[in-house]
Amino acid sequence: MKILNSTATALLVVLVFYLLIVGKALLLPLIIAIALWYLINTLASAFAVISVAGFHFPQPVCLLASILTFLLLILALVNFLGSTFDDVLEVMPEYQQNLTLRMENLPFDVGAYQEQGLMSLITEWIDLPRYAASMAASFAGILASGGLILIYIGFLFLEQGNFNKKIAALVANPEKEKKVRRILNRIRDDIRKYISIKMFTSSLTGVLSYAFLRAVDVDFAGVWGLLIFLLNFIPTVGSIVATIFPAMIALAQSDGYTLFLMVLMGIGVLQICIGNILEPRLMGSSFNLSPLIILLNLALWGYIWQIPGMFLCVPFLIIITIVLSHFPQTRSIAIILSSDGKLQIPVDPALASFSFGSSAATSDKDSAGE
Repeated sequence: MKILNSTATALLVVLVFYLLIVGKALLLPLIIAIALWYLINTLASAFAVISVAGFHFPQPVCLLASILTFLLLILALVNFLGSTFDDVLEVMPEYQQNLTLRMENLPFDVGAYQEQGLMSLITEWIDLPRYAASMAASFAGILASGGLILIYIGFLFLEQGNFNKKIAALVANPEKEKKVRRILNRIRDDIRKYISIKMFTSSLTGVLSYAFLRAVDVDFAGVWGLLIFLLNFIPTVGSIVATIFPAMIALAQSDGYTLFLMVLMGIGVLQICIGNILEPRLMGSSFNLSPLIILLNLALWGYIWQIPGMFLCVPFLIIITIVLSHFPQTRSIAIILSSDGKLQIPVDPALASFSFGSSAATSDKDSAGE
């Protein structure tokens, strides 16, 4: 029986990943739509908290304001990238040539390394035109799926009005329904807290990085600031790449090493101050994943969905970790995924025996137990 269960599980995993690869054209827009739908609702909730002379705006007005805000941001982003990417792609071959020459003329003896082909391997791995073309292709692919994403978002908003009814019908027990809603509210609050703080710290890092790169006259500072903002949603690995990549651009565009060192130290200090000092203080509890889990996750989703998958996979995995940490039955999985094994999210003892059910016998047992 155990062999059959293990075989069935392995086949199911293989089937799921096969469907993810084959169904990328449909599933990736759905994942992006879910992310945007949740962010719109989160911003609408923030608008609802705003009070003007004791008056709170109605929820529909807050939702409409949130949708319009996201539409304006997306339009501004599309216009900015659309007018900049062509210039970036045009100058990347020149950057690559300068970077290759710079790597071959380092201020110390690299003859032994060149004989072993190490320098050629490094310059092939740091392929700026290929990276830029991949990002441009991913951006174009997401834009091409914009209509499908909007359709998904529309249906998600239509569906969310029936969510409470589904919970009531699924549980069919007033006492259990209270428990379910309490669990969902706590999970929602933790996820919203993570997303809000991560958006703030990533935006702060991106804006300050843009200001710094603009001040030291690095080309296309706006593009690198946006890239740093996105990379900061990937813990550890994203911060490292967000520090090294602008430094390599600075090395490629300048004649000496001064600009390279300035960018490397400046962006590095920003990453350390915001990522290692400010963000942990704001979070209050650690949702960071194990670096090994992050690397495996990035490699897996990079293989399945390329660059968009790499940007989306870690935030979604952290959200899954938050959900798993609320239940005693799955808390051990969240501990394995975490960086230090310490989860400060409290667990309700009542959840230890929690299960969905609607039978009268189950309801009587729960009532007697309480």
